[in-house]
This record gives sequence, structure tokens and C-alpha cells, in this order.
Amino acid sequence: MLPAFAYVRPRSVKEALAQLATSGAHAQGGGSDLLGCVRDGVVTPERLVHLGLIGEMQGVSATTDGGLRIGALATIADIAAHPVVKEKYVALAQAAAQIASPQLRNQGTLGGNLCQRPRCWYFRGEYHCARKGGDMCYAMQGDNRFHAIFGGSSCYVVHPSDSAPALIALGASIRIQGPQGVRTVAADAFFVGPDKDVTRETVVNRGELVTEVLLPAPAAGTKSTYRKVRARGAWDFALAGAAVVLAMKEGKVSAARIVLSGVAPIPWRVAGAERALVGHKPEPKVIAQAASAAAAGAEPMEHNAYKVDLVRGVVAEAIESCL
Repeated sequence: MLPAFAYVRPRSVKEALAQLATSGAHAQGGGSDLLGCVRDGVVTPERLVHLGLIGEMQGVSATTDGGLRIGALATIADIAAHPVVKEKYVALAQAAAQIASPQLRNQGTLGGNLCQRPRCWYFRGEYHCARKGGDMCYAMQGDNRFHAIFGGSSCYVVHPSDSAPALIALGASIRIQGPQGVRTVAADAFFVGPDKDVTRETVVNRGELVTEVLLPAPAAGTKSTYRKVRARGAWDFALAGAAVVLAMKEGKVSAARIVLSGVAPIPWRVAGAERALVGHKPEPKVIAQAASAAAAGAEPMEHNAYKVDLVRGVVAEAIESCL
């Protein structure tokens, strides 16, 4: 049963920030993750600040520098279907199309997808784990088949977002507004790993809002893709995934960005795999080397070693699809 809470619907970012300044307030976009967290007891709000009436946080539009602005309230379905996203930012369109189910894609927002909480059954359950302020990660000795093989340290959740690795690979930035004003953060600096602060997932502070995402204009000849392996064909989170962006020059890879999903507490960029590609023709041997480099440094636990092979396979497949 849900706890009692106040429910307000501001019509501007300014009004929303004023409401979020009150004790126990939480922002609500589509609400598919937040209400699940409330039911699971992860958060106990005193006030929900519904953002759906704020026009300045909606829509997808071109920027003056040839890039794209996506409002934080743009739905996942709208992003997946947007013609400019499908043409110029293929990895993002593909990632959006593979999030959850059609019903949730029509309800869920980009801001919510970036800021959603981990799906770990210990965190969502009745365990006082490290992410809740406890002194241990129960996955280390428990059922860890879906947990992290990279970057775990004191917590082995995996970041649940599919849009996040695509945005990082595409060089996006994220705009945040709060009581102190507006700041813009590179997407690859937006997420917080457990080695920095085990109790949080992003740099968004209490009382702040993600208002929009900015994508730079892609360089000519750049190709991108997102590949996701999951247990079911729909309504499932990544067991392992890869967002790949490649630029080619004279038959060789001139630039590469590869970011993994489903294998670390934050979207996991694999610089070693990028280095294995840059300066080389993307022949089968080079692709295999890059795929192997993507799995380097993995530290699987008792039940999730299969993810190492998934990483190699999904990275190789994603690279090949960009050629």
C-alpha cells in the first residue's frame, strides 16, 4: 500500500524547483520507476512534484550548432520514433526502442530513464545494503547472476538505463537546474560509481532537476549502434549491451567510443577496446581484439561469469553493424 503524500503539478521549472525545496519532495516524470520505488520502500515521499505540465522540459528540437536538444520529459517512444534521431543518432534511437515495453516507452521519459534507481533485488528488497547506508553488498555472497562484473567495489548493482550508454557514446551533455542556477555536465561525468559515493547514482543533488539533454552534431561519416542482450525479447533489462560510435577515414577507424550497459554500476566505457580499433582497418582480427579488450579487467562473481562472453560477443556484433 502506498503511503500518504501530497501531489502538486507545477507549470514551470521555477515552480517545480520551489516545490522540490520542501522537505520530503520528489520529482515525478512518467513515474514508472518512482512509484515502484515507493511501493518497494526505497523512498518515502511526503510530496510528489509532477513535472508533466512543464512545457519547457518537453520536445525534441534542433540547436543552432546543428545538434539536437531533447527535453527531459520527452517520452522514450517519441525519441525512438523521431526522424532526426533515427537518421543521425542511430544508437540512441535503437536504445530507446529496446527499453521496456511499448506501454512504458509511451509513459517513461528520457530524464527518468537516466535517473532511475538500480533494479538489484537486495536494494529493492528488505535488505539494509550498502546503497541504503548499510555496511555490505549482499550480492557479493548471494544471488549475483545479474550483477556487475566491472566497477563493483562496495556495491555490485548494474545501471539499468539503455539510453545512458548511447548518450555517452554520442558525446551528449546533460543540463541540470537547481537553486544555484543552471549547470551542464558531460554525460560521461553524470553518473556516480560506488567508489565515489555508494548511496547515489548521479550528480543530481536534492532539489535539482534534469531539464534537457544536448547532442552535438555528428561528424560526417560517423555511424553508431546499440546492441542489447537480454533474457526476454521485451520488458527486460540488459544482461550486457554496447553502444558503439565509429568514425572512418580512408578505410580506417579514426575515432571510436564504446560504452557498455548491464555490466557495471554506471555505464561502462571501455577505452582499451576503442584503442584497439583506432588507426586500423576494421578487419575480423581487429574486431576480435577490440571485443577481447572490452572484457579486459572483468571480475565476475560466482554466478555471472557468463557476462564476460556476452560482452565480447555484443561488442563484436555492434562494431560489425557499424561498418
